[in-house]
Amino acid sequence: MSSSTSSGSATYARAYGDAATPVPSRISWGAVFAGGVVAVATGTMLNVLGLAIGATAVDATAAQTPGASTFGIGAGIWLLVANTLGLLAGGYVAARLSGSGDSTDSALHGLSVWAIGFLLSAVLLGNIVAGTANTAFQGASSIIGGVVQGAGSAAGGAASAASGPLAQAAQQVNPQQLVERAQNALRSAGGDPAQMNSDQRNAEIVQILTRRVTDGNLPQDARDRLNRLVGAEYGIAPEEAQRRVQQVEQQAQQAAQVAEQRAREAADAAATGGAVAAYWIFAAMLLGAVAAVLGARFGTRHGPAARAYA
Repeated sequence: MSSSTSSGSATYARAYGDAATPVPSRISWGAVFAGGVVAVATGTMLNVLGLAIGATAVDATAAQTPGASTFGIGAGIWLLVANTLGLLAGGYVAARLSGSGDSTDSALHGLSVWAIGFLLSAVLLGNIVAGTANTAFQGASSIIGGVVQGAGSAAGGAASAASGPLAQAAQQVNPQQLVERAQNALRSAGGDPAQMNSDQRNAEIVQILTRRVTDGNLPQDARDRLNRLVGAEYGIAPEEAQRRVQQVEQQAQQAAQVAEQRAREAADAAATGGAVAAYWIFAAMLLGAVAAVLGARFGTRHGPAARAYA
């Protein structure tokens, strides 16, 4: 009886492990990181090769360059293939270096390589984007600095050259006169259009048209006021002024409708493009996971060289 009990305990300990005996780790992080690095390096190398092939396809002299859609489709397919082959190689390396003879452990090593590879790619891509943005900002700052310096030199030369009549005319410009003119244009709003000057009529016309744009419509009294202002400003009959105002409103409404339609189409195209890109990214990640697992299965050791786990 005791013999069968001890035998059963030994079998349980081998199958589930003993609480007093720690179970050895079944993952080799060194192999996983090595596989991830190999996957990223292989994918990058293949993408550089695709970039070289795409560059050689450009023939600006003979005007035989493929279209943008063709380039986009080709680049997407090449990126998918490069990513798949890179993860296939990374999964193989990780499973081979781990020394595991268990197919499930090798598959999990391949999935770990898949995750590490995408994380490394995201970090590298982020650094590239950040470096590109920093370089562009520095270049723009240099250009702006040169432009400002050149503008300052040009302004200095212009100031020296304008010491004659132009300088005297500039000295006669009084900012206070400009302010008073603007105030005078707004002072007589609501008065008789025939008694108002051109600046006053134009200022009130702008106010009413702004109200029309912001509110979407005008009350009848404001519309009549606008017709009188337009008639007095251009010296035309009230009927002609009303016709012109209606024509302007119709054109503005049509332009607003066209702009709204274009905005809706652009938003719809952006949403569709984002959805398609998301589906393709998902498919690429799924295909990459399958490739990493297959590579790990190919790299699984068999026979005496395999590492056994108790």
